Amino acid sequence: MASVMLQGTGSDVGKSVLVAGLCRLLANRGLKVRPFKPQNMSNNAAVAAGGEIGRAQALEALACRAEPSIDMNPVLIKPQSDTGAQLVVQGRVAGTLGAADYQQRKGDLLAAVLQSWERLRAEADIVIVEGAGSPAEINLRAGDIANMGFARVAGVPVVLVGDIDRGGVIAAIVGTRAVIDPDDAAMIRGFLINKFRGDVRLFDDGYAEIARRTGWPGLGVIPWLAAARQLPAEDAVVLDAATTGDGRITIAVPMLSRIANFDDFDALAHEPSVRLMMVPPGQPLPGDAALVILPGTKATIADLAFLRAQGWDIDIASHVRRGGALLGICGGYQMLGQTIEDPDGIEGQAGSVEGLGYLPVATRLTGDKRVIDVTGTSLSDGQPFVGYEIHVGQTRALEPVAPLLRLDSGEEDGAVSADGRIAGCYIHRLFDHPAQRGAWLARLGGQSDGIAQAHRVDQALDALASGLEEHVDINRLLAIAGLAR
Repeated sequence: MASVMLQGTGSDVGKSVLVAGLCRLLANRGLKVRPFKPQNMSNNAAVAAGGEIGRAQALEALACRAEPSIDMNPVLIKPQSDTGAQLVVQGRVAGTLGAADYQQRKGDLLAAVLQSWERLRAEADIVIVEGAGSPAEINLRAGDIANMGFARVAGVPVVLVGDIDRGGVIAAIVGTRAVIDPDDAAMIRGFLINKFRGDVRLFDDGYAEIARRTGWPGLGVIPWLAAARQLPAEDAVVLDAATTGDGRITIAVPMLSRIANFDDFDALAHEPSVRLMMVPPGQPLPGDAALVILPGTKATIADLAFLRAQGWDIDIASHVRRGGALLGICGGYQMLGQTIEDPDGIEGQAGSVEGLGYLPVATRLTGDKRVIDVTGTSLSDGQPFVGYEIHVGQTRALEPVAPLLRLDSGEEDGAVSADGRIAGCYIHRLFDHPAQRGAWLARLGGQSDGIAQAHRVDQALDALASGLEEHVDINRLLAIAGLAR
């Protein structure tokens, strides 16, 4: 079994995109490829066989044309506050930890990481491993399971990725070589330059200087690949005060402090008739929005307080008075109800808070986490959807209210106001199916392009693979991985 690990000079250098692209490239060559990320920190999660994993690893599984598995991301950290996070081990919640607690415990998680690693490598020709953050964070090196700690124990060679778009890439790569332990540095067998814009010949001297100063060979300079924009982002760090598209239908999504699974809106961002606005803290919701969507969140009660602190509750009230539509997804659905109870302190301090009061439902945050792929139809028009649920809590009706959706299992989900303008549900990726998305846009006075989001992503993966085939020395990469072709 061959393997290679991509580590970065920092966060958001494009490791996830490159791993996905390499997985598709090698799968297209007929290899049985699997992705692996020992430890991930993200509130963007996906359903896998046996539980949940990071969204990026689910995308990488898709790139391999394989079913997502909990072994592809055995340790997932889902931040709930600035100092605490939910810990998911091999797909299941394993407790809530503070930052200091995790630093002490992470070495103990290595056994689970290696167990998943052995199962995964046994079924593949090659495993493409993704690091987290940077090996240059030497203050976190003790007990590390995300980067060099894993690479050395598992004996996996490393390729270091630098992001030239953010500037300082020479210093970032050479500096990494300077600060890491010599035995860690010996694991690195080459480097890649990512997100280059312009004439690559202008970087020839810099590229050569990196190789001279580090002793590592360069494996390629990868341009800014447009296909990457079609793929779901892993971390909220990529979110800015972003407006996508210039269509006449404005859809606004407030950026909650613990926003989760925000790729729910990717399909809307590509619609020609839509202007999608991700509204940052401190900014009002746009007055011309046809639809406001409250997104999922890892900390519903805390983010409800955050929403109110931004004055967004006042903006929402004005929006509803003007006749605008309002939708809550998962945590956003819980916010639209009358109350949210947390008797066991699942999200922090035990207690109960008032919701926004737009739907006659109440939520109790207790019980096991529901992690499941779902399909079904909307009850108002019979249009199909394909999505998933990842949530803690049960929402019950306080008075008769129409559900929004019916699952193919026979269960009903969500609630919708009598006039149909206000609704909520637990289903993530509700808009991915073109028929379901088209129905929502039709109610807002627009129409869909009719493209399934899954098809769009699959095409982007093939385009990404083609770009990497052109700009990366794949034969040398495979030789580093231990797979001669």
